Amino acid sequence: METIVVEIDPLNIEESKIKEAANAIKEDKTVVFPTETVYGLGANGLSENAVKKIFDAKGRPYDNPLILHVADVRSFLEYTYISYTLLEKVERLLPGPVTFVLKKKEIVPNIVTAGKDTVAVRMPAHPVALKLIKFAGVPIAAPSANISGKPSPTLSEHVLKDMYGKVDYIIIGGLVQFGIESTVIDLTQGKVPIILRPGPIPPEKLKEIFGDIFIPEFAYGRTEADYVKSPGMKYRHYAPNTPLILVEQSHFDLMINKVLEESKNYHNPIILCLKEHANYFKKYGVNFDIIGSEENYYEFAVKLFEMLRKYDEKVDAMIVEGIEDRGIGIAVMNRLRKAACKIL
Repeated sequence: METIVVEIDPLNIEESKIKEAANAIKEDKTVVFPTETVYGLGANGLSENAVKKIFDAKGRPYDNPLILHVADVRSFLEYTYISYTLLEKVERLLPGPVTFVLKKKEIVPNIVTAGKDTVAVRMPAHPVALKLIKFAGVPIAAPSANISGKPSPTLSEHVLKDMYGKVDYIIIGGLVQFGIESTVIDLTQGKVPIILRPGPIPPEKLKEIFGDIFIPEFAYGRTEADYVKSPGMKYRHYAPNTPLILVEQSHFDLMINKVLEESKNYHNPIILCLKEHANYFKKYGVNFDIIGSEENYYEFAVKLFEMLRKYDEKVDAMIVEGIEDRGIGIAVMNRLRKAACKIL
């Protein structure tokens, strides 16, 4: 397949380029585009023929639902059953890196929702994504633009490596803001919303708007979900080809010792550590790189997938220091636990 690649500056958008990509969406073609979370692989979310091409390009199982990306709040009324009272709460987070699971209307094809009567919908905050959806005139179904199960793409080289020759159009739009996929919250289970996938919007922020929030054990990445309403709930995700070993957060000495002992099991490992521990690993002469800091978990989130791709197949093991399950740290640890082949 011939892939058209265009570069668009999010701060100085050439609308003619966006309209070309939007026309591709109208023609049931596939378009990779930037969002504030990761790069997405999109197609007309109302066309079964177009959506099938997403699954084919990614090698994605058909029982793994997609997210509908919309350009305005009114679209929630068009594609889902939502009360005006609830919509007012949802609107406080839009646009932004959060997805809402709601009862779907008949206009949404079953292929998008894996046959479920619910649909995941979000309004991205990236200017390129919003203009693409607006000019296309349809909701865009889009998972992350990577081979299914592998680390999500946050840089243009990730997208080109995974998707060039498999999609019709690729928009390169600079760096993403958050580096991990959107928070997914289920609004169909009575009065208490459920976090299905943690992301950039932390539970504390959601509680300010919705009151009580339930975080099931599977959202931490420790167990599998019994039901699947959104992406990220089923199958092993985010995994590099190189074995990833996760060392869970614990007492400093214990965690460092576990990392060092595990590194002895490999010929050429890399330790992905916190900035505060870098001098310790330097002292012992082991190969390391800084993935984040205890002071700023958002930094960890932004660099996570970039680091996993940077060292994939260049070392024989990645040993990653874990962080606490708080704030966006819940989302980071969810991704690491799902990507890990071994957890210490």
